[in-house]
Amino acid sequence: MVEFIPAQELKSKFHVFGHFYSVQVVPKRVVECRSVLEIVVSDHAPKMTAAISNRKPDAVFIMMNPGSSRPLADVDNHIHADAIHELPISLVLTKPDTTQYQVMRLMHYCEWRHVRVLNLSDLRCSQSGEFFKQFKGLEDDLSFDAHSVFSDQRKDELALKLTKHKAVPVIRAWGVSEALDPLIERCTSKLTKAMIVRGLTKDEATNKYLHPLPSLQRQKVEWINQMVEQCRG
Repeated sequence: MVEFIPAQELKSKFHVFGHFYSVQVVPKRVVECRSVLEIVVSDHAPKMTAAISNRKPDAVFIMMNPGSSRPLADVDNHIHADAIHELPISLVLTKPDTTQYQVMRLMHYCEWRHVRVLNLSDLRCSQSGEFFKQFKGLEDDLSFDAHSVFSDQRKDELALKLTKHKAVPVIRAWGVSEALDPLIERCTSKLTKAMIVRGLTKDEATNKYLHPLPSLQRQKVEWINQMVEQCRG
């Protein structure tokens, strides 16, 4: 049983950087997004944030969508939907949310210095029910699926973010909702069989992986303990 490290202690050990942007889907519809999150041990953080994107991470997480984390600097990244594949990465310091503290706990016990977090969707929405409604509306009504880095339109961007190093584990932690099935299918079709896959599956499901932040404290501790055991094994 590993110790459940308090958030205050984690804040002093890790830096978090994110790429935030706004995409205009139609003339009167703009959605707020985040494409990637980089969590690094503070003494491993470079002075130039652009260097982080070029580093090989110790692990890549794939979760559902950005939660309540937000940029700690003003961001002015606006792009039209048709040009989303041309959007350059510009990282800013980011206020972490409680899910990211779970990632930091795993990093501590696995002695990882850098974890990259991708999401099934870039849509910034902290309420899962609203998120499901939003992404389905964009895809079904507006034929816009490039809110996901796993869309065909963003394949070059994905190739840069998914490390080519086979020893780097890809940790699936996107949750267990059936509403995610279209996004999960799109994601898994882009992951190669050579990748090391980690994650805690729900029952007998093959594509449903437990989210790092379940509702009960006991379950949060269990997730950490089981993931530490899996990733160290």
